[in-house]
Amino acid sequence: MTLQVIDAHLHIWDPDTQDLPWLAGLPALRNRYTIDDLAAHYAAQHDVEFLGGVYVEVDAADPLLEDRLLYENTSPLILRRVMRTRVSPYMRIPVIADGIREPLHVASEPRGRVGEKGFLDGLRILAELGLPFDLCNRGDELPDMAQALAAVPEETVVIDHLGNMPGLDEASKQAMRALGELPNVYVKVSGDNPVDPHVVEFVREAFGPGKLMYASNWPVVELNSSFDAHFSLMRDLFGDDEDFFMRNACRAYGIDMPQR
Repeated sequence: MTLQVIDAHLHIWDPDTQDLPWLAGLPALRNRYTIDDLAAHYAAQHDVEFLGGVYVEVDAADPLLEDRLLYENTSPLILRRVMRTRVSPYMRIPVIADGIREPLHVASEPRGRVGEKGFLDGLRILAELGLPFDLCNRGDELPDMAQALAAVPEETVVIDHLGNMPGLDEASKQAMRALGELPNVYVKVSGDNPVDPHVVEFVREAFGPGKLMYASNWPVVELNSSFDAHFSLMRDLFGDDEDFFMRNACRAYGIDMPQR
């Protein structure tokens, strides 16, 4: 049977059009990447049907330009758009946004940002609007994330890249267990490094099979691994689990379930 796949975390960009400062030291990624380029990777898998994916903001210098580019991109393969804003009770939310991300993993973000009253009030607004929040954090701040998000259990939060866990140290494990107990928190199994199967197994136990979702993190995955290696590992670890490869992303992002 063909495996239907929704990629819960993909990026597309064109450095000739957009200024992405973080690419300055990464010449290997200073290329134009389109959703059709990603679709070609899936087409090379002999028994896979790529249904589309979730676009995630690219930490561009001009997020308003990014909003326009995504508005103008009408590809049916872009199922949802997670756009950038600074979370607060008075934040600007792009009309095309199906979710929100504020990069918390970058050096410019102070530690403790996630616990600020304005940030948490902003998450409450997102919950009222039915907009999920993508959490991309520094790994050593997982305990801060667990403590802060416990105050807003009503918001759907999707943790990017296995929480960037630095390893299976006790503090990280305790924090991820606490996050796994929250009713509306999901985890993407993705990253820009080869995924550690031991970390994946721990997270699967902490969150349960209904809260983990497949994500490629393409094209960033090509830095230290590759699309093919990551996808192959995911199938080795999860088989052809429809919840992992498609249905959990539908639940988290409000995507209509496909009918066979």
